[in-house]
Amino acid sequence: MKKILCPVFTLLVILAATAQGNNYVQDYTKYPDLAMTPPMGWNSWNKFACNVDEDMIKQMADAMVSSGMKDAGYTYINIDDCWHGDRDEKGFLSPDPKRFPNGMKAVADYVHSKGLKLGIYSDAGSQTCGGRPGSRGYEFQDALTYASWGIDYLKYDWCNTEGLKAEGAYKTMTAALKRAGRPIVLSICEWGNDEPWKWGQNVGHLWRTTGDIYNCFDCIKDHGSWKAFGVMQILDKQEGLRRYAGPGHWNDPDMLEVGNGALTAGEDRAHFTMWAMLAAPLIAGNDLRSMTKETIEVLTNKEVIAINQDKLGIQGFKVSAEDGLEIWAKPLQGGDWAIAFLNRNTTAKKIDFNWATQKVYDNVNTLDAAFGTTTYKIKNLWDKKDKGTATTKKAFKAEVPAHDIITLRLSKTK
Repeated sequence: MKKILCPVFTLLVILAATAQGNNYVQDYTKYPDLAMTPPMGWNSWNKFACNVDEDMIKQMADAMVSSGMKDAGYTYINIDDCWHGDRDEKGFLSPDPKRFPNGMKAVADYVHSKGLKLGIYSDAGSQTCGGRPGSRGYEFQDALTYASWGIDYLKYDWCNTEGLKAEGAYKTMTAALKRAGRPIVLSICEWGNDEPWKWGQNVGHLWRTTGDIYNCFDCIKDHGSWKAFGVMQILDKQEGLRRYAGPGHWNDPDMLEVGNGALTAGEDRAHFTMWAMLAAPLIAGNDLRSMTKETIEVLTNKEVIAINQDKLGIQGFKVSAEDGLEIWAKPLQGGDWAIAFLNRNTTAKKIDFNWATQKVYDNVNTLDAAFGTTTYKIKNLWDKKDKGTATTKKAFKAEVPAHDIITLRLSKTK
């Protein structure tokens, strides 16, 4: 009898141990089929930093609708740092009761009622950058909490992460979100230090490629222990990264400074256009409640947004750069192309773009504009005017004002 029972007992023990082990196997891959085009929305940090509260977030949701931004494709209302309250005796986190007296689920419900989605912020370290409770050691609890609130997007920062390895830390949060059971976009905000473009594709839906953006067109802000970068400096740091981007996984050069006052109208246009050309997330960072007509026109230019949201998901590339004038190109669905003439100079520059001799070729995706054999209709996406056709018989001539841009869509004729 013992000879029969012992093997059976052993088998039961093995099966039980195996079953228990399987219960702890984690899924370190992100939710699929999210952010298939670059996310569009708003984030509180650039304008408000730690000054966030329930009323302001609801007002931003209202303004996103009334301004036409929702109709233009913006979806996310993202609360950045400093919303946090304390953890309870079991480690579960609540929002600051003074700032969010009705709780975060009530905010999510309000945002959802507007046809929008709510994003939130945490940090892979013990504390957030603003000194609030981080998620280190609480990843699974926090993910369950976010799911119960109805959160749709998580920006996950990298302050106070002593001893952590970025890839492992972000995989832990990815597994936690997967276990919580609610599809949530994961924004990896690791500042590009550990080259997240090389490992982030299966872990998150977007990843920061640089340190923080600074509200200027062409400068660097030195904070001593770290630096923030102007729009042009951020742009330059995208060199070599385009092959890592595509539907569901995007290079993130940080949030937009459009409408925050330091940039001229031309600089706002250039900033917005280049983020569109980069297939970057379009996350506004201004006060949506008090936008000028000019700011709204930039942020809701549907034809420039269409370049960003193109289903091919190809990041644009620099064709040439000479004397501060850069030519950029981005392949689009259906054989169309976007061409941008960026003037980084403090004086105007003239364009004489010869379709017969200028080669535009995407060597990552092996796509050729083939101006010599293909006819395109030309439209200027900022003055909204048709500019004829791109043919070998006539060059495109124009003048780009200082710190401004001319953006063309070339539509392939049948």
